[in-house]
Amino acid sequence: MVMSWESMVVLMLSVIPAAGGPLWQVASLAFSVALFFITLLVLTIVLYVAGLVVVGKRRALFSDAFMISLIGTLVSTSLLMFIPYSLVSLLLSIVAWLLLVKRFYGTGWLGSISVSVLVLTIFVSIVVITSLVFGLFETVFKLLLDSSVSIV
Repeated sequence: MVMSWESMVVLMLSVIPAAGGPLWQVASLAFSVALFFITLLVLTIVLYVAGLVVVGKRRALFSDAFMISLIGTLVSTSLLMFIPYSLVSLLLSIVAWLLLVKRFYGTGWLGSISVSVLVLTIFVSIVVITSLVFGLFETVFKLLLDSSVSIV
């Protein structure tokens, strides 16, 4: 069973006595900010590695990967928030990511698509592995808390 981010938040914050109160809101906001920065860091590293593989060491800089991930995340989030048609906002987000990769890595459309496909492959692999690990932790945690199961 794979554990989602929302269920992890509920599991971690279930120990707070006044769920729904101000402490819950602060913890939820802190988790959201932490998740944004962790995702930004992972995406930057993945973009940098994909850039090294596709466009080479001269054109793939870590600072460029950071700018691509920061601007791309902000633009995609804004598009998804303010455009009511999810398919249109998704297509515009994809075009925005491709334009950012094309601009910052100094490559053509084919190079931009290649970097994006490699980034997507690596990032999805990381998310799947992380989800499986957290799912395993959840199962072990539930087994340890279940008093009816004795480990002998």
